[in-house]
Amino acid sequence: MRKDGATVAEEDDGIRLDRWFKRHRPGTPHALIARWARSGELTVDGKKADVSDRIETGQTIAMPVPPVDAVARPARKDRPLTDADIALAESMVIHRDASALVLDKPPGLATQGGTKTESHVDGLLDALKFDGPVRPKLVHRLDKDTSGALLIARTPRAAAWFAKAFSNRSARKTYWAIVVGVPDIAQGEIDLPLAKQPGSGGEKMHVHDSGLPSKTRYRIIERAGNRAAWVELQPLTGRTHQLRVHMAAIGHPIVGDGKYGGKGAFLTGTISRKLHLHSRRLRIDHPDGGALDVSAPVPEHFAASLDALGFDPLLGDVLAEEAPRPSPRAVQKTKAKAHAKQVRKARRGERRGRAEAKAQPAGKPPAKRGPAKPGGRKPAPRKPR
Repeated sequence: MRKDGATVAEEDDGIRLDRWFKRHRPGTPHALIARWARSGELTVDGKKADVSDRIETGQTIAMPVPPVDAVARPARKDRPLTDADIALAESMVIHRDASALVLDKPPGLATQGGTKTESHVDGLLDALKFDGPVRPKLVHRLDKDTSGALLIARTPRAAAWFAKAFSNRSARKTYWAIVVGVPDIAQGEIDLPLAKQPGSGGEKMHVHDSGLPSKTRYRIIERAGNRAAWVELQPLTGRTHQLRVHMAAIGHPIVGDGKYGGKGAFLTGTISRKLHLHSRRLRIDHPDGGALDVSAPVPEHFAASLDALGFDPLLGDVLAEEAPRPSPRAVQKTKAKAHAKQVRKARRGERRGRAEAKAQPAGKPPAKRGPAKPGGRKPAPRKPR
């Protein structure tokens, strides 16, 4: 069988081998690639490779040339971008560097495509390549009606870095929301497991004991009497619709969220019926060193509601920030120290027990110890009268 080969480019550094095939040999069936790996016909630098292996810049990939009938037809391409699409994409950029873009996603624009969803952020990314080596890539998502900061990776290396940060919860996301009513406690943590609601086709979540652990930290920024509250939300886990379900579950649905709050999620008067949930700030370690810290301005309907309810728009950023959460590595280190301390304590107890047993004369039961006096001495025996 004829052989094919390629050298790993810099923009592919750190990606999985199967991802490389998807990018550079589109249409090659995954089952065929896996068969090559099992038989040893797929190699990296002359060594047998697995589809899950990470590749590095400069390595040589060798594989058989697949039969013509084994290669699938290329997927249908998205519709060509119009001038309006390009203008929209460029207008969303609020941060740009060699590895990352941060967009200010408007409400109503989906992050990814789906059934009957032709306009979405993912479909606009060809307009945001700029001088980058490859097409930018989504690394997380926002609901269609949620506005605000959305991170985009400009290189495969950055995509892998950011994806890891989101998966290990070291990235910090801060949301602003306006909710109906005012929570009784000014700040706290909502800890309610979430699961897909049966019969909704996976499009709706609900609180259920068998669901996945889900935690949200909240804090009231300001209140409008008992009518509404402006709150800061921090998701400590990343479940679908988590913030919306949690706030509705404690009796304070996000304004405009009819899906989870029903009719009670809408305020009368001039308050917009749009969802009042905004990804305000994103903080994450940068693959090139340092940290990325970007804030997105609130959309028009949110700003108008803040004004109508008498909220001071400066208060959200004036409040003192809480202490940063420890990194996963620091948490593991702390747990390891605590475990080692318990092991040492248990061993000391074992050594003390063996020493006492060795010092005790054979056949004589251990002496009973009476209650100690404040000075640590045993009480003296009483003399007979």
